[in-house]
Amino acid sequence: MRQAGLPKGGVKHLATLLQILVLVAVASTGCVASFMYFPETEIRPIPEQLGISPQWVFFETQDRVRLSAWYVPREDARGLVLFFHGNGGNVSHYVHSLAVLSRLGFSSLIVDYRGYGKSEGTPSEKGTYLDAEASWQYVVRTLNIPPERIVIFGRSLGGSIAAWLARKHTPRLLILESAFTSMRDVAAELYPWMPTTLLLGDMYSTETFLQDVRSPVLVIHSPDDEIVPYAHGLRLFGRANPPKRFLEIRGRHNTGFYESLRTYEAGLAEFFEKYLSMPAQPS
Repeated sequence: MRQAGLPKGGVKHLATLLQILVLVAVASTGCVASFMYFPETEIRPIPEQLGISPQWVFFETQDRVRLSAWYVPREDARGLVLFFHGNGGNVSHYVHSLAVLSRLGFSSLIVDYRGYGKSEGTPSEKGTYLDAEASWQYVVRTLNIPPERIVIFGRSLGGSIAAWLARKHTPRLLILESAFTSMRDVAAELYPWMPTTLLLGDMYSTETFLQDVRSPVLVIHSPDDEIVPYAHGLRLFGRANPPKRFLEIRGRHNTGFYESLRTYEAGLAEFFEKYLSMPAQPS
């Protein structure tokens, strides 16, 4: 006698449905953030040989979250680089980048998103955008740096945040290093079994932000990047409006700039030389 119950294959389909429902529940409660952000609160010491002495600065976002940042001033600076880091660590993990920028003649400000370093709060997509806007306002209003002397620089996750900010304002230049086209795209490649469109939608859509940026753009990427495929960098470069440049480096996602230091620093220097001499775009 045939027993009542699920039809043939029904158990498998039900299990799949339950997995999707669990993932949707995780996303809807905000728990997806625990798979996206990896903040650290411990501040690493700065190697003396780098020759930089960051200053702690603090400012508040529109939703009243107190953020911490490192400001690295340079005498006779060519401008200021507003630096947005990746989804892991905190400002102290990026001192080698700050040293490169200082050698190239720039002051810099690197901000810790909410929940990172000494910043208060809990990270979220909307929160990181509010953090970026507060950083811009601090540079323009407190440090008195005009937009035509500001370079926005984003690495990895910070690339999406940088593109979002450069679309809203008009910096002198925009630099995207090891950035992804969207969070959904990179997640689909890392976790092909997950319903990434359902979970992430258009979250951190760098490609969308970039098409409205009017500043000259430099895209930096490595074919050896094991986290964000090289194709993402090529697509971002294709999406960017001219004038634009592409710099190919070598090495892994988190260390490529250091592994390719000579090529990397020379490429940045060339980009600065060419486009800082051009008239600034109206803000």
